[in-house]
Order: sequence, then structure tokens, then C-alpha cells
Amino acid sequence: MRQQTRPEQQHHNRRGDTSGCRGKHKSDETLEIHSRYILTWAFVPGAAMPSVREIIDYCNTRLGITEFEDYCPNGLQVEAGEKVERVVTGVTASLALIEAARDAGADLLLVHHGYFWKGESQPLTGMKGRRVRELFAAGLSMAAYHLPLDAHPELGNNARLGQLLGFPQAGPVTADGLLWGSELSRPMTLETLGRQLQVLTGRPPLLLSGGTHQVARLAWCTGGAQSWLGKAADLDYDAFITGEVSEASFHMAQECNIHFIAAGHHATERYGIQALGAELSDRFGLNHEYIDIPNPV
Repeated sequence: MRQQTRPEQQHHNRRGDTSGCRGKHKSDETLEIHSRYILTWAFVPGAAMPSVREIIDYCNTRLGITEFEDYCPNGLQVEAGEKVERVVTGVTASLALIEAARDAGADLLLVHHGYFWKGESQPLTGMKGRRVRELFAAGLSMAAYHLPLDAHPELGNNARLGQLLGFPQAGPVTADGLLWGSELSRPMTLETLGRQLQVLTGRPPLLLSGGTHQVARLAWCTGGAQSWLGKAADLDYDAFITGEVSEASFHMAQECNIHFIAAGHHATERYGIQALGAELSDRFGLNHEYIDIPNPV
């Protein structure tokens, strides 16, 4: 694989501010593990199956997709059928997820990372062609929700991560809703925060210490948002959580006196799509299954 930034990573890498650092003054909780799979079975026998368009219209409105200037199209990307009884959710529309959704008998696949990214070659050839052919062969429609699913105040990746980790009064701290923050009721060490993330995600995070201070004010943005570290430092947060890390993150953490935690791009972005699928199951009487395709990144 080439080393340049993949299009699905660019959304976070472009949206942060790396320019600033500030001097900051210094100022154990345990976490119940949450299942890596969220399954909701709510099909009502005899009920009329909703159409793909009906479900997509609901998702588009619920997530407010017209409010975002994104790096990919949000909503329906591949229309391969008309009715939906079973929906599968997952993080990325890889061939492995498509095949798993096909084997599960899904009619609709909902993901966070779909296709047709800006700067990406558009012809449906090679890897992309194989994926799209499999979708049509299986009669499996696919929709993707990117920034709208990061920023949503209830279903979003940032909102769900804050809820699952028990961060009090969590909420967006930037106008676009992509950077979230919380003031913890009890300060904790960087190591304690790392253990909580490991319990939730099932993988050890990378911890880059920015000093000896404890974490009282915490910021986060799921996925590949390492470029937001400077913004979090400017806002005087003690630590910043995201999914990925860059070479410059190490130096910035030390020089800006802010802890940096990379907990996994895939791992931090599993929760929003699960919440969306569960809501659709409840509202439309769909069979819903979240399928996790492990990804160490």
C-alpha cells in the first residue's frame, strides 16, 4: 500500500488546527466492559417491509447530512434492491464486510466509511469494482454516513464514545461538532485513562505523555483526527483522544504539554453506526446485526 494519506483518512487530517500550543498550568475509576457487538432483533411478523429509499430518507434527515461539506457523498451510494427486512451495520465497506453481510442475508449495509472519496480515482475497477459487483450480485444496497455520524449529538461516534466511557457533561467544543470535550468529576492519570479505553475497545491504546499532570479536562475526536491535537492544546485540555497517530504527534504532545492517546481509527468509530442501526431496528421493525471486521489500525 502506498504511504500517502488514504481518502478515508483525509476527513480528519484536514479539519484540525495544528498551529498553536499554549503554556498550561497543572492542576481510579473502573469501567464496565461493553460488548463489541450490538445486536437488535425487532422484526415484526406480517409488517410491511420498508423501502430502501424510506430508510435512507429517514437517516439523511436524522443525521442532517445537508449541513456538512464532506469528503464523500453521504447517504445511498449503491442501490441494489428495493425493500429492506434485514440491515447490517459496520465501520468500513470492505469486501470482507460485504461478504459477511451477504451471508447474513442483509438487504441493506450501513457503514461509516463508504466509497467515492474526493481525490480518489472514480472508475469502478480493481478493488472498488469487485466490491460493487458483489453488492449488486447479492442484491445488497449500501449507504454511508461520514462526518454527520461523527458529529451527531446522540448517535454520533464522539457522543457514543463519551457515553460509553462515562465522561460527564460531554459535548462539542467546536462549531462543526467534531471536537468534543468533558471535565471529569475525578482527575485520573494517563495510564488509568488508557486502561479504560482498553476495556472498552478491546485493544491497548498508544499513550504519548505530555507531562506529569493528571487528566481533568479531556478532549476527543474519533477516527483519524490527530491534526486536532493543536486545537485541543489551545483550548487548554489536559489530554486528547483520537484513533490514529502521526510522527509529529509525539513532539507536539511534549511541547504543548498535552497527553495524546491513539485508541484506533476503527476501534473508536464502531459505536455510532451501531447506534444508528439499533434506532432503525426499533423504528422500522428491521432485523439488525452489527458485524465487526477486526482492523488493527
